Amino acid sequence: MSDPMKNYEVNFIVDPVLSGEEIKATAQTYVDHLKNEGCTIVHVDEMGLRQLAYPINKRTSGVYYCIEFEAPNGELIDPMELSLRRDERIIRFLTVALDKHGVKYNADKRAGKIGKVTKKKKKEDRDNRDRRQNKKRSDKGDDKKAAKEEKKEEAKSEEKAD
Repeated sequence: MSDPMKNYEVNFIVDPVLSGEEIKATAQTYVDHLKNEGCTIVHVDEMGLRQLAYPINKRTSGVYYCIEFEAPNGELIDPMELSLRRDERIIRFLTVALDKHGVKYNADKRAGKIGKVTKKKKKEDRDNRDRRQNKKRSDKGDDKKAAKEEKKEEAKSEEKAD
C-alpha cells in the first residue's frame, strides 16, 4: 500500500524589474521542476505585483506566486528550496506543509467561498446599509412628530384645565 500524497504550498516573490515573460518563465521553472519530481500541481496562483511590507534588496514591490502541490514525500523540498535560494530572480520564498484544514481553506478560496467580495455582494451590502439608515432617519422623524403632537395635546389639556 502506497503512502498518501502530502500537500504543500510554496510561495515566492519574483523580482519586479524582470519583463513579464521572464517573470512567468521563473514561475513556470518551478512548476516544471515539481512536475518532474513526480508532484501533482493542484493550483498556481499569480497574485500579481504587490507592495512589500519592508524593502528587500532595495526593492519595495514584487510579483507574488503561490504553487499548491501534492508530493509523495517531503524529500524534494530541500533541493527545491536550495534552487530557490540560489535563484537571483527570487526575492523571498516560503514552503509550507498543509494539513487537512489548509487544504480545505485553499479549496474554499478557489471556489469563491472565502476572500474577495464580488461587486454584486458589495452593492447588496451598500443597499442594505442605506435602507437601515433611511429607516433610522424616518423613525427619528416619526418620533419628532409624535413628540410635537404630545406637546400640543398637553398644551390643550392645560388650557382646558385653566
